[in-house]
Amino acid sequence: MTIGIDASRAFVKNKTGIEEYSYQVIKNLKNFLAGEKIILYLDPRVNREEHIDFDLPENWSVKFLQSPKFWTQIRLSIEMIFHRPDVLFVPAHTVPLIHPKDTIVTVHGLEYEFCPEAYSPFERFYMRWSIMRSCRWVSRIIAVSENTKKDLMRLYRVPEEKIKVVYEGINENLKSIPDNKIISHKKYLLFVGRLEERKNIIRMVEAFEMLKKKYAIPHKLILVGKFGYGGEKIEERIKSSEFKNDIILTGYVGDEEKFYLLAGAEVFLFATIYEGFGLPILEAQNVGVPVVTSNISSMPEVAGDSAVLVDPMHSGAIAEGIWRLVGDEKFKNGIIEKGFENVKRFSWEKCAREVSDIIQIRE
Repeated sequence: MTIGIDASRAFVKNKTGIEEYSYQVIKNLKNFLAGEKIILYLDPRVNREEHIDFDLPENWSVKFLQSPKFWTQIRLSIEMIFHRPDVLFVPAHTVPLIHPKDTIVTVHGLEYEFCPEAYSPFERFYMRWSIMRSCRWVSRIIAVSENTKKDLMRLYRVPEEKIKVVYEGINENLKSIPDNKIISHKKYLLFVGRLEERKNIIRMVEAFEMLKKKYAIPHKLILVGKFGYGGEKIEERIKSSEFKNDIILTGYVGDEEKFYLLAGAEVFLFATIYEGFGLPILEAQNVGVPVVTSNISSMPEVAGDSAVLVDPMHSGAIAEGIWRLVGDEKFKNGIIEKGFENVKRFSWEKCAREVSDIIQIRE
C-alpha cells in the first residue's frame, strides 16, 4: 500500500501549533508504518531538504511539488491525478480538491466559528469552505479533542462514526531543563501563543493590572509570540497600560528558548477563548509550572483538575485564578503535582500509533 502524506506544514522553520503537530506525528509515524510505501509531499517554497532533521526509513521518500501558489488545491491535486496513492493523510485540515477515495484529515478546531472577530472575512470564508468540504470528502476524520468532535457534529453535521479522537502529545526531550538555562526576569507570569483576539490577550492584560493594583504583585507579564489578526488593538492596549513597563513582548521565540521561559515562570496563563486542543497547557505542566486556563472549549478536557479553570470572559475571574496560585504556595504545589500526573496521559508516540491505526484501516 502506498500512503501519501501532506508534509508541507511539518518542515517549516518557525513552527506554531499545527506545524508542530504535523512534524511530531510524521516523525513518530516512521515507527509504525514499517511495511508501507510512504511519500512525503513538500512545498519547496517553504520546505528544504535540510529541514528534515531525522532519518527516514528506506520505504519513505520525499517529493517536492513546485507551484507558485495554491499549492494544496492545484499542485497537490495535479499530483493526485497522475500519481495517486492508495491513501492520503492530511495532518493540517485542508484536503486538495482532487484526492483518493481513502483520504484522512486531522481537524484541529473551529476557532473561526466561535471567534469570528479574530479573523479577516477572507480567512473565515476560506477556512469554513475548506474544512467543511474536507469533512465531506474524506473517509475518516481525526479530531484532536472530544470538544472538536462535538463541534464538527453540531456545526457541520458530520456523522459521529466518521470521527476518531486522537489527543496530541508533548515533547519529552525538553522536560528536564538545567537551572543555568532558565531565563531570569525575576518573577513573571507567562503567555505563549499568537497575540490575537482569540487568545484573549487584552483580558489577560487587564487581569495583570488588577493584580498589580489589588495585591501589588512584583511580577512581570511576558507575552511570547507574534502578533496576529487584530494585533494592533492589543498593542495599543498594552501601550496605554499604566503597567506597560512590566509587560514584556518577546516576539516569536524558538522551542528551546520557549521552554526555558516556561520553566522559569511562576504561572502559565492560557485563558483563551477557544482551543481545538490546548497543547501549551501540557508544555507548561511538563516543566512543573502551574496553569491558569479557561473553563470552556477543550481546555477542561485537556487539563481536568490539574489547572485552575476560570471564566475567560471576565478579567476579574482570571486575576483571582492567578492569585490563588501566587498567594498560596501549598495550593500551587498541589496543582504542580497534579500537572505532572496529567501529562502522563499524552505522548506523541501514542498519538502517532493511533493515527497509524486509522491510516491503515481498509475501507
